[in-house]
Amino acid sequence: MTTRPIRIAPSILSADFSRLGEEVAAIDAAGADYIHVDIMDGHFVPNITFGPLVMASVRKITRLPFDVHLMIAPADDFIAAFAKAGADIITVHAEAGPHLHRSLQAIKAEGKKAGVAINPATPVSTLAHVIDDIDLLLVMSVNPGFGGQSFIAESLNKLRQARALIGNRPIDLEVDGGISPDNAQAVAQAGANVFVAGSSIYGGNDAATYAPRIAAIRSAASTRLA
Repeated sequence: MTTRPIRIAPSILSADFSRLGEEVAAIDAAGADYIHVDIMDGHFVPNITFGPLVMASVRKITRLPFDVHLMIAPADDFIAAFAKAGADIITVHAEAGPHLHRSLQAIKAEGKKAGVAINPATPVSTLAHVIDDIDLLLVMSVNPGFGGQSFIAESLNKLRQARALIGNRPIDLEVDGGISPDNAQAVAQAGANVFVAGSSIYGGNDAATYAPRIAAIRSAASTRLA
């Protein structure tokens, strides 16, 4: 089975929004691989973050890939706007609309990588018939909508199932929710290679702490074959 490179994707949901640009620059300098951008609508999830205009303003600060996670429903109407705002990967939720394949086609039509996220109660088998149309599979290890939640242990089983479904396809397996150095090894051993981390990197919003925190998650995840 193909082993994909470890990627650390700090979530700017946990950044200090009063100085968002500085916070994005800080995690870039600290060794992040992706910038994970959580978009919430107060409808699909019980929180509201920001839209494409704010994202476009911080896009200028870094060349790192923007990993945009649309926790919105419906999502299709906003795919083009987030693509134009600088997304590199656009992930929609399998639960957010009735026509997942159409959503993936819309992302691909914008020339972007397409991801699908599944909530904790959604089975991996939901994606069996679109697996060849995606570039990233995101397993939510918390219920989406808030940062700082605890990792749901059952997510390890889901990650194993997702890795089995992916097989040797060139698809990244991402995990989001409660990720820290304490569980990164187990999560990596279950098959994940992209690690979204919010409060475990941004907690306290002290830029001096970001590099060692990113390094700690990367080190723990990199021992997946130990």
